[in-house]
Amino acid sequence: MTEKATALPRARTVVHPGPYGPVRIAHMHADKGRHFRLSLPAGRTLHHSLVQALAAEDVASASMTLIDGELEHLSFCTALPDPAGRVLATYGAPKALRCARLIFGNATMGRRADGGPIVHCHGVFREVDGRVRGGHILAERTLVGRSPVTVVVTALDSFELRVAYDEETRMPLMRPQARAVAHG
Repeated sequence: MTEKATALPRARTVVHPGPYGPVRIAHMHADKGRHFRLSLPAGRTLHHSLVQALAAEDVASASMTLIDGELEHLSFCTALPDPAGRVLATYGAPKALRCARLIFGNATMGRRADGGPIVHCHGVFREVDGRVRGGHILAERTLVGRSPVTVVVTALDSFELRVAYDEETRMPLMRPQARAVAHG
């Protein structure tokens, strides 16, 4: 017996506004790496907690999975089409929530162009009324609550992630690059 096939809508094709970049995914091989778990304490921002804990482990760049935890204050935004048409999407206005439960998230830590740490984080969370939402978490404005946030870290010890302007997307992106070697 054969079922009649139903046509699915075609996925949209995304074309960035800048000149086409032939390298679709910039990557580097990690000769070594470490995996460890953190428990972020209450009362500090997600950004500060992650930067401080990773600095204590001599980690400048990392990929992280955030699992569970209470957020006393959560600031987040979602992507919207860019009304100016300069880029494909931009972030909408930040939204703030009091008391949310983090369900799951992914974060990347690297370095801004000036060398300072940057944490880029997306997550899914539950509001007090049970509504589940998600978006780009503003780590600098989000406070960890009484129940700690658990973080599984993959340290990128062989290279670093550095923010640089990308011509094709017309946006700053984190890209892997050789880790600076101290001479002395």
